[in-house]
Amino acid sequence: MSQINDVMKLCCELSTNQQIKSTVMGAKKGAAAGGWIMLVGELLGGPLGIAVGGVVGGLFGWWMTSGQFKPLPQVIMELTPHQQQRLYADVSAILGNQKWTYFAQLMALVMGNATLMQRVTAALLSFISKELQAKVYYVD
Repeated sequence: MSQINDVMKLCCELSTNQQIKSTVMGAKKGAAAGGWIMLVGELLGGPLGIAVGGVVGGLFGWWMTSGQFKPLPQVIMELTPHQQQRLYADVSAILGNQKWTYFAQLMALVMGNATLMQRVTAALLSFISKELQAKVYYVD
C-alpha cells in the first residue's frame, strides 16, 4: 500500500509543479443551460430580454458549474481505492523495474529524468481524461 501512496503523492507533486487543473464533466451543461435562459429571454422580451436573459443565464451557468474546476492534486486525492490501483498500475508500467523504499527516492528518480517525468505525466493526464472523463489544462 505504501508504494501506491508514493505514486499518488508523485502524481500530486508532478501536477502541482506543472500547475495542472481539471474540470469534471458538467461544465458544458452549465453553459447550455445559461444559453437556453438567454434564448428564452430573447423570445419573451426582445432586446431587453436578451440582456436580462444573459445576466440570469450567466449566473445560473456559474451556479451549475461552481466547484467543478479543481486542482489536479485534489482530484487525485479524491480517487477511489480502485481508481488509485488503476493509476498505480499505469504509472508502475512506466517505472518498470525501478525500485524505491521511500517517497523522496521515487521523487528524485522521476524528477531527475526528464523523459521519465514526461511519460509519468502523460500517463496521469491520460488516466484523468479517460477514466474520469475530465478535461485537463495548464494554468498560466
